[in-house]
Amino acid sequence: MKYLQYIFFTFLISITNTSYSQCAMCKAVVENGDSGLAKGLNDGIVTLMIIPYILVAIVAFVYWKYYKNNK
Repeated sequence: MKYLQYIFFTFLISITNTSYSQCAMCKAVVENGDSGLAKGLNDGIVTLMIIPYILVAIVAFVYWKYYKNNK
């Protein structure tokens, strides 16, 4: 089971480097050819996207610990 978790985690880490996270409006703003602005915008969107996943993981961990202790 842990082997599958490591594979899944590695897969998630590997796709974040190549994903394009701009919405249509953000893409229209940076379409003029300023690649530095586009890269910064992509990095900002990915950074903001990480926070909800961390919060969900914390809640799941707390729930798992609570369930494990009451068993």
